[in-house]
Amino acid sequence: MDRLAILKSMNTHVNFDYLKKLMPRTLFGRSILIVVLPIILLQILVTYIFYERHWDDVARRLAQGVAGDVAAVISLRDRFPGEAAQNDILTTARGQMRLAVTILEGETLPEGSDQPQQYGFLEIALARALQESLPARAFTISTNKKLESVIILVQLPDGVLQAIVRDKRLFSSTTYIFVMWMVGISLCLLGIALLFLRNQMRPIRQLSTAAEQFGKGHYVEDFKPSGAQEIRLASRAFHVMKHRILRQITQRTEMLAGVSHDLRTPLTRMKLQLAMMPEGEDKASLEGDVADMEKMVEGYLAFARGQEAEAVEKTDIPELFHDIVINARRQGTAVSLESPNELWASVRPNSLKRCITNLINNAARYANEVWITVRAGDFEVIVTIDDDGPGIPPESRDDVFRPFHRLDPSRNTETGGSGLGMTIARDVIHGHGGQIALGNAPTGGLRIEIRFPR
Repeated sequence: MDRLAILKSMNTHVNFDYLKKLMPRTLFGRSILIVVLPIILLQILVTYIFYERHWDDVARRLAQGVAGDVAAVISLRDRFPGEAAQNDILTTARGQMRLAVTILEGETLPEGSDQPQQYGFLEIALARALQESLPARAFTISTNKKLESVIILVQLPDGVLQAIVRDKRLFSSTTYIFVMWMVGISLCLLGIALLFLRNQMRPIRQLSTAAEQFGKGHYVEDFKPSGAQEIRLASRAFHVMKHRILRQITQRTEMLAGVSHDLRTPLTRMKLQLAMMPEGEDKASLEGDVADMEKMVEGYLAFARGQEAEAVEKTDIPELFHDIVINARRQGTAVSLESPNELWASVRPNSLKRCITNLINNAARYANEVWITVRAGDFEVIVTIDDDGPGIPPESRDDVFRPFHRLDPSRNTETGGSGLGMTIARDVIHGHGGQIALGNAPTGGLRIEIRFPR
């Protein structure tokens, strides 16, 4: 029993997963489904009830009326056998009953006419009515679409009675009119609902576009909240959040830049005082400390510059990386570049150049050679930076992005960095709406993979 329950739950889970795949992905599509599905189900239900009850009753009663007229004509002929009386009966049938009745003397119906025939909906109703009215007589039913009539042949002792009746007597046009009105009104209401939903989706798309652009670091102007009350509240909350984040970034950048700038003055005085001191171990030690502090201040200023706002420009990425590689080679770094001839993306060129230069310089401290590959994805630019250095252990790769974090001595103790290099690189890439990840390079060193939208 436990296995059976497990199998049932697995089948239910698979069915739900299949239904989820069939569901629309967008809110607009799901809203349409919520509106359209009940209308379709209502149409099917109403149509089924109408056809099963109303139309069936109407068709049956119309067929019984025609079958009753045919049976009445045959009954009158049997009761009044005279030729004059029969002519009066046929004349009355044509005039009063709207039946074109003709007696085919001496003819018989084809063999098998008394067997069940393949009829349509109207013919089936008429055949049932004739079986009830003429239980002991063979008959056939055929239709003439050109004349829009139904031909009834009934076997008589002296021949065949042919009755031609217009199909209007067997068919009610109100059925189609009702269905057309029902479908037409439903389509009109559906069009109004779609127009309303489309207007409601517009502010949601506007909000999502603004959030995406702001997440990529682009400047987003305040827009007027519109739509439903909940959407307006979300738009206002986004505006408040955006201004808070911008204010926080500005305050942090200004504070760090101010502190770093103010520290340069006492460092300059300390360097002047050290220059006037006599040579000795104390002086050499102090000079080393001052140099370390100066490098730290430069790192803080670089971090602050990375937080500054810069306009987004359409930039040729291969040309930008070509300039970065040339500058790195001038500083003695063995670096190679592989990139397409042309690849454009909307970036902050100075920030991106500072980020890549920082990563190349960081790799050059620990490796002999650096390889850069730039390629285009479907909607993004993919950059890989490989080196042949010692690499970074997997457990320490997340820590290197923390501000002021330096690697353990197994990496290098004489880097002189402030622990902000990878932090600056990550902030720049995230500011472009991208991602940066560390891995193992094919050359045995560290691989840095960067992805940012085009």
